[in-house]
Amino acid sequence: MSRLQVVSGKGGTGKTTVAAALALALATEGKRTLLVEVEGRQGIAQLFETEALPYEERKIAVAPGGGEVYALAIDPELALLDYLQMFYKLGGAGRALKKLGAIDFATTIAPGLRDVLLTGKACEAVRRKDKSGRFAYDYVVMDAPPTGRITRFLNVNDEVAGLAKIGPIHNQAQAVMRVLKSKETAVHLVTLLEEMPVQETADGIAELRAARLPVGRIMVNMVRPEVLDAADLELVRSVPRSSVAKALSAAGLGGARRGGNAEKLVDPLLQQAEEYAERYELEHEQRAVLAELGLPLHELPLLAEGMDLAGLYELATELRKQGMS
Repeated sequence: MSRLQVVSGKGGTGKTTVAAALALALATEGKRTLLVEVEGRQGIAQLFETEALPYEERKIAVAPGGGEVYALAIDPELALLDYLQMFYKLGGAGRALKKLGAIDFATTIAPGLRDVLLTGKACEAVRRKDKSGRFAYDYVVMDAPPTGRITRFLNVNDEVAGLAKIGPIHNQAQAVMRVLKSKETAVHLVTLLEEMPVQETADGIAELRAARLPVGRIMVNMVRPEVLDAADLELVRSVPRSSVAKALSAAGLGGARRGGNAEKLVDPLLQQAEEYAERYELEHEQRAVLAELGLPLHELPLLAEGMDLAGLYELATELRKQGMS
């Protein structure tokens, strides 16, 4: 299992939820996971029902078996201060620049620099070791930008390394890309069984592969339970209305005479069955499209009670069952 797990997906597919559940799943049996947020939305804090995350690594959950989940919301300005101190020993001068607004100016006019800082901080956490020589974290999970931006976001250090031919900037960019383009990294894409998210997933995978970035798995989120199979749906299409009414009557739902309770239920039930049949066909078509992409597929259920902390642990359990631990 790769040590850096990057999670992306089209907006609305629940990528932050999947990233959080994955961090919990990977932290089982005493492991330590760092969950990294790079978009400044504080979505992780909301999911774990905790206060807003500062720019420091904070324990936010305990996984089954005693594992720990830490979280970090990366602030580009503060990351730039770390960078200036690390490579140029400009700690005091960097703080002075921040007061003058120079750092905010730099990260605003150069969005590429912002992405360099975000990816660099995550990769630093992947490489970091404690005094005994062990990795500080067994896994780092990044809640990354959406699919439409993920390839450029991860590949920005290649561009920087090409622009800065020598020096610490060049060396840092190369070090980050060595992590991002190695077996240490896996980029997972979250989708729904709907046409637009599936198409964006396919496009994102093609872009990642073209950039030689390591594509991991496809996470199909919010999968609704299968109530009727293909044989049941065929029966619904062919059965006479009168037979449906009789079956309802036999189940104790009123007489079969016209105007009776059973008769009144027939049309709504058949309409629901027709709507379900359309969705069933669409979802199976999208599953076929995803299968053609040649990547492992994982399906996570739509939780009837909505998403809360208990639901997050439920999704983590499901991921463990499917081998994501």
